[in-house]
Amino acid sequence: MTAPVQSLTRALMFAAQKHTDQRRKGARAEPYVNHLIDVVDTLARHTGGADVELLMAGALHDTIEDTGTTYEELKRAFGENVADIVRECTDDKSLPKMERKRLQAENAPHKSARARMVKMADKTSNLKSILESPPPDWNDTRKLEYFNWSKSVVDGCRGVNAGLEREFDDLHKKGLATFKPKAA
Repeated sequence: MTAPVQSLTRALMFAAQKHTDQRRKGARAEPYVNHLIDVVDTLARHTGGADVELLMAGALHDTIEDTGTTYEELKRAFGENVADIVRECTDDKSLPKMERKRLQAENAPHKSARARMVKMADKTSNLKSILESPPPDWNDTRKLEYFNWSKSVVDGCRGVNAGLEREFDDLHKKGLATFKPKAA
């Protein structure tokens, strides 16, 4: 196995272990690791897979935010570059949810190119999940709100990868058509 492949598989294993007991919110309640693999796959397809640190950050993007993993732990295990990308993608969970969402959209244009690509791949994966296995308690209005908020984040990430933008835009358009408000 080559060093980049070993680095990526180590990151995937680390993320899988950290997220072991987490499930997606959708009706199928898929293991959370499926989302992480989808993010890595999306990044790899749209970048040729040449930037292993980007792919590693994609696998690890939720570890600080959702598992209690520290920046220092990631830095020791995967290097400063990977840890920095993950930190850029991390919301401050001490803030109220609506404030975190507002800040994601507001801060997106100021992220590094790599963090913006991870954000786009993350939002793309989330849209796929909502289309394929939506949370059972989400009505069409809530789904549309998520799709439109995601677009506000991705709009701030544009300019770093046209393929990621196209895939997101195609899913966003599909969601708008699927969950369009009912005529009164």
